[in-house]
Amino acid sequence: MKLLKNRIVGLYLNGSIHVSLAVFALVQMTFYFCHLPFDAVVSILAFSGTLFSYNFIKYAEVVYKHKKPFSKRLKVIIVISLLALIIGAVSFFFLNWKAQVVTLSLLVLAVLYAIPISSNVSNLRNLAGLKVYIVCICWATVTLIVPVVNADIPITWDIVIKFTQRFILVFILIGIFEVVDLQYDDKYLKTLPQMLGITNTKYLLALLLIPFYVIEFFKVGYQPIQAWNNLLIVLLTLFFISYASPKRTKFFTLFWVESVPIVWWLIVVIQGNASILE
Repeated sequence: MKLLKNRIVGLYLNGSIHVSLAVFALVQMTFYFCHLPFDAVVSILAFSGTLFSYNFIKYAEVVYKHKKPFSKRLKVIIVISLLALIIGAVSFFFLNWKAQVVTLSLLVLAVLYAIPISSNVSNLRNLAGLKVYIVCICWATVTLIVPVVNADIPITWDIVIKFTQRFILVFILIGIFEVVDLQYDDKYLKTLPQMLGITNTKYLLALLLIPFYVIEFFKVGYQPIQAWNNLLIVLLTLFFISYASPKRTKFFTLFWVESVPIVWWLIVVIQGNASILE
């Protein structure tokens, strides 16, 4: 039973289901913040697109160069990824043309991120110091810009603030990943811990929580309850920053750290259900 549980958890994390759920959660936060009705097409596209793109980035080279028979887990991940690709492709055609343009631009960026650009540059993922910004832009765009554009809402100053807030949050979470992965990352990647050291990286990530929290007060239609919600997320993230270490296991980042957007969404869901009951 324990072995089966470990296999399921391993598939859930290594198959990018958890990170896809985190992206899905941020899309739901966009609906909440922008007072939009639930959009199944955008939600499904965000989830399936994230699942396929993450697995493609992680396993494409492994599958291409793999000479031995695939393991059962890898076979399942390949099947799930192909299903996600099909579902995402179908969902794409239900978007309006503007959202399709944004989505295609993200697709091009994802391809360049994973596939070699030239003989001199393997891919955008391996360009020193660039990886974190590409991931932040992709997350903020797919979880905010795509839902907004598909709803024909103009990109206002309020949307720019929300985009900045998402960018900062994802940047912080990736920084925690880089601290934990310090012993595995190649030195040429020039990650934050490699350039600043672990302690200074933690200080930087902690300081970035200040603008993440403060810009909430500049949003149109600011709600005091959201300031309290964000404070909980700040405290939770601050705990993960302080706890981060190269000695931590992959489970710490792949599950707990990537759960931050999910917790953020669940707080709103619980509050919404509580207000209904009242």
